[in-house]
Amino acid sequence: MLKKLKQTGWVWLWITVILLIIDQATKIWADSALAPVYGGRIIEVMPHFDLNLAYNYGAAFSFLGDAGGWQRWLFTIIAIGISVALLVWMYKTPKSHKLPNIGMALILSGAIGNLYDRMAYGYVIDFIDWYVSKDGYHWPTFNIADSVILIGVGLLIIDSFKNPEKSKKDETSS
Repeated sequence: MLKKLKQTGWVWLWITVILLIIDQATKIWADSALAPVYGGRIIEVMPHFDLNLAYNYGAAFSFLGDAGGWQRWLFTIIAIGISVALLVWMYKTPKSHKLPNIGMALILSGAIGNLYDRMAYGYVIDFIDWYVSKDGYHWPTFNIADSVILIGVGLLIIDSFKNPEKSKKDETSS
């Protein structure tokens, strides 16, 4: 059984663990070193980039953030479902398929990181703030988990263009 696991995409789960630790450590730091948005401490890193604490009760771009609380459980269920699906997909993907496995490991890390926040606190801790001007457009505040999800999805998209025959073969063998 162990020999079989070593041949699957699960050998890439070490990336998930490392990024999950980094994500949670940075969120703990942000929650203690920064005060909440709107009057709290802001660290200006460079022009157009600050560290600014925000609590996201919704999903991406605070989608459903003011829905009254039920969304916490909806997004929890979705994150658990995605995490299970990624683990199954990684198990079925040979370890030699590096790009999709790394992409899935990144997405899994971000999903678990934000899932933990949602379950432990009822919101996701965000603190990375990019903007055009202080009084102008701000990209929605995000965190490390959000970043690795985006990178992971990008890797899966790149792989689908690089290896379209592999993607079709994987779909027909399922």
